[in-house]
Formats: sequence, structure tokens, C-alpha cells
Amino acid sequence: MIRSKESVEKTKYVKNMFGEISARYDLLNWIMTLGKHRKWREKAAVIACTGNDRQALSVLDVASGTGDFAFQISKHENVNHITAMDLSEEMLMIAKRKSENVKSSCDTDFVVCDVMHMPFPDDLFSVVTVGFGFRNFVDLECGLAEMIRVAEPGGKVVILEIVKPEGILMSKIFPVYFRRLTPLLGSLFAGNVEAYKYLPESVNNFVSSSQIKTMMEMVGLKNVSVERLAMGSVGIISGTKF
Repeated sequence: MIRSKESVEKTKYVKNMFGEISARYDLLNWIMTLGKHRKWREKAAVIACTGNDRQALSVLDVASGTGDFAFQISKHENVNHITAMDLSEEMLMIAKRKSENVKSSCDTDFVVCDVMHMPFPDDLFSVVTVGFGFRNFVDLECGLAEMIRVAEPGGKVVILEIVKPEGILMSKIFPVYFRRLTPLLGSLFAGNVEAYKYLPESVNNFVSSSQIKTMMEMVGLKNVSVERLAMGSVGIISGTKF
């Protein structure tokens, strides 16, 4: 795939930004969500790991960051291997350190790469997930197509993401709250205002759960479902490859 200069620049920017905030990333996630991100990941992990006939699942977690979603998935007994993949080497280094304290019999490996150019063969994984990283893809449809490519027939693709709320009230309140609070917390705890200005902007310029569902259906996934959390500001969208 030939990439535009703009997409290359965004990839570089996102990689550097997450590298810079990696040390404080987990703390700020907890503060901004009051710890609720853990429950959201738990729900998404259950969806990812159920409804598959395979007894031993092989999972790819895209944009895995510091590994929390991957580790939550690895606790399910039917998961025997998980690959945590991310663009940022700094984030994955933290994930590797954290993995030493995760109670799981699941084998875990870590791969630094871009979702647009994943080094995996077709039809490899039983489940492919992404948690809070989908909106950072330089091209949503191409990134989603890559996730589907590496999923095996009958496998699941699961997206957990902060989305644009669709209700009238939340669609007005949430962007203001997120835009003002996030840069302030970024300044106080991470010393990086610019990075935490990007995060609310990435949500404001993003799509709704319904739009992600439509996108997944358009690229060929079946049985696509949506679960809305946090008054519609968080979505779990999942589908099956046939």
C-alpha cells in the first residue's frame, strides 16, 4: 500500500507522542475514567473470548499500548496465546514489565509494528482486538481491513473505543468536558499538554458506535453488534469474519 505524506507524518506523530507519555499513561487513564476503564475492558474481553467454537484461542491485540486489554483477555481460560502489538516500543516495554505480574497460563509475545503493515500471514488469529487505539489509525478502513485479514474464518474482530455520543445531551456535554479536562491532567501529571490536546481532538474528529458498526459491515464482517457504555461515550463493537 502506497502511503501519503500526511499518513506517514501522522504515524510518526502518534508514535512519538505515545512514547513520550508512556510512563504516565496508566495513571492518567485511571484518573480520567475514575478507574472505569478496567470494567470496560473486562466487558470487551468477555465478548472477545465467547461465542467461538475453538477450545484454544490465539489472540492479536492491536495498538496494545501498556498491555492492559491484552492481559485482561489472557485471563480467560480458553486463550492459550496472545500477541500484543503496538507502534510504540516504549509502551510495549512497559507492557513487558507488567506481564511479569500477570497471573495467566497464556503465552504472550510482543511485536512492535504498524497496523497498516502487520507482518502476520492471513487467517492466523482466532480473535483480533483493539482497545482505545482504533481512532489513532491513520486510515480506519485500511486498518480494519488488516485486522480482518489476519483473523481466521469464523474469528472475531472486537473494537473497544471512546466514541462520539449519539444522544443530544451527551453529544453536547462530553466534548466540552473531555476537551477541557484532558489537557489539564496532561499538564499536571505528564508534563505534556500537546499530547493531551491531541486525545480529545482525536475523539472530537472521530465517529459514533453506529458508524463503526456500518464500517465493519461494509468491509465484510457479519453479526456485527454494539454495546454502549458510559452513557454512549464508550462502545464495544464486534463482528465475525466469514
